Amino acid sequence: MAIKKKVSKSTIEIDLTGPNGNAFYLIGTARKLSKQLGLDTDAIQTEMMSGNYEHLVATFDKHFGHFVTLYR
Repeated sequence: MAIKKKVSKSTIEIDLTGPNGNAFYLIGTARKLSKQLGLDTDAIQTEMMSGNYEHLVATFDKHFGHFVTLYR
């Protein structure tokens, strides 16, 4: 008998082509994650909203890409 470690899923997955890919959902998720991580929530939101949708996604990925996997 072998005892194995339980592998936990450490990333969140978001399908950008689905209902969770809209800007409001991404901003809300960014606010929630930034609060949990102790980051400057307002600064991240302002940066995300300072351009078009592609800029928003790139900014989200820059700050949370190591926790969240985005799919197109």
